[in-house]
Amino acid sequence: MSPASTGASSATLPGAPTPSSPSAADAAPAAAPEAAATAADRRLRPGDRAFRRANLALFAAGVATFVLLYSTQGLLPVLSADLDLTPGQASWTASAATLGLALALLPASALSDRFGRTAVMSVSIASAAVLALALPFAPDLTTLVVLRVLQGAALAGLPATAMAYLAEEVHPTALASAMGLYVAGNSIGGMSGRLVSGWAAAAWGWRWGLAVSALLALLSVLAFRALIPAARHFTPARVDAHALARTVGGHLRNPLLLRLYALGLLFMAVFGAVYNTVGYRLVAAPFDLPQSVAASIFVVYLVGTVSSASAGKLVGRLGRRGTLYTAIGLTTAGLLLSLSGSLVAALAGLVLITAGFFAGHATASSAVGRTATEGRAQASALYLIAYYLGNSLGGTIGADAYHATGWSGAAAVGLCAMTLAAGITLYATRRAVVERRTLTGAR
Repeated sequence: MSPASTGASSATLPGAPTPSSPSAADAAPAAAPEAAATAADRRLRPGDRAFRRANLALFAAGVATFVLLYSTQGLLPVLSADLDLTPGQASWTASAATLGLALALLPASALSDRFGRTAVMSVSIASAAVLALALPFAPDLTTLVVLRVLQGAALAGLPATAMAYLAEEVHPTALASAMGLYVAGNSIGGMSGRLVSGWAAAAWGWRWGLAVSALLALLSVLAFRALIPAARHFTPARVDAHALARTVGGHLRNPLLLRLYALGLLFMAVFGAVYNTVGYRLVAAPFDLPQSVAASIFVVYLVGTVSSASAGKLVGRLGRRGTLYTAIGLTTAGLLLSLSGSLVAALAGLVLITAGFFAGHATASSAVGRTATEGRAQASALYLIAYYLGNSLGGTIGADAYHATGWSGAAAVGLCAMTLAAGITLYATRRAVVERRTLTGAR
C-alpha cells in the first residue's frame, strides 16, 4: 500500500467504503465544506487581538476576585491577636466569603444567561469592591463575618460566568490555555490579596490591611472594564426556574461532571486547610517568624501561576487523568514533606502543594467547560459550588485540627482529601479501560 492510499484510508469514516485511488477532484468537494466551516467559526484563537484582550481582561477580573475573596487569610494571626480569637474562629472570616459565594453561584449563573456574561461579571466585581470599603470599619467578628458573606455573594457573578464566557467565546483548541491563564489570574489575585493585606496588617493593623486590598481590587476592576471584548456568541435566555432545575438535574446525573465536582471540592479542601493555618504555624515555635515575613510566604502563589498556565500543555501530553494523577502526587508529596520540622522542607512542601492544587483545579475546571454541551454557566456554577464549599469545609476543619493537634492535624485533613481524589481518578481510569475493552470486543 502506498503512502497516498494510507492517508486516504485513515481519513475515511469507520464503516464507509474506501476508494482505492481517490483523485484530487474527488477530494475537493470534501475540503470545501471543511474550509467554509473553519471560516464561519469566529471564536477567538491565539494570535487574535481580541483573544489577547479577553485573556488579559479575565486575568484582571481573577485578580480582583481573589484579592477580595482571600483578603483576610493573610492576616488571620493578627486578627486572632487583636480580637482574641482561636484559629477556627478567625478562619470564619475567610470561610464566610467562600460560603456566600457558593450559595449565590447558581442565581448568578441564571442572571448571566438573561443579562449577559460581561454585564454580570462587571456588576459582580464592582459591587464586591464597594463592599470591601466597609470591611475596615467592622467593629467585631460577627459584623466582619456578615460583611464577608455578603461580599462573597456579590463576587459570585464573576466565577459563575467567566468559565461560560470562555467556553462560548474561545475556540475549543485554545480553551485549556485560556482557562489556565484565567486561573493564573486567580493565583496572582490570591497571592496579592494575602501579601498586601498581611504586610499592611503587620505594619498598621488588620483594618489597614483590608483597606489596601480594596484599593488593589478597584484598580483591577477598571482594567477588566477597559479590556473585555463584547460577547459575540452569547444568546440571551429567559430566566426559568423550572428550566434551571432541569438543567441542574441533568448535570447532577452526569457521572463525569459529578467526578469533576468532587475533585474540585477535594483539591480546594486541601488548599483551605493549608493556607488557613500556615500563617499560624510560621509565627509560632519552632519557626517564630515575624508577621511581615510570615505573610510573605504567599509569594509561593507564583508557583500556582506557572502550574495553572501550563496545565493545558500537560493535559495535551499526559491526558486529563494523567495530569490529575500528577497533581494528586505533587500535593500529597508536599503535605508529607511539610511535616518536617525544617523551615526549608516546610516551604518546599508548600511549593509542591500549591503546584499540585493549581494543576488539578485548572484541569478539572477546563474539563467541565468541555463536558457540558448545554447549560455551561450552570455546569460551571455547580463545579464552583463544590469547589468553594471545599474551601469552607477544609479551611474550618483544618483550622480546628490545627488548634487541637498542630500542623500534623491540618496536614492529615489534606491527606484524607487527596486519598479520596486518587480513588475517584482510579475509578474513572478503570471505567475507561473497561469501556475501551468493550468497544474493542464489539468491533
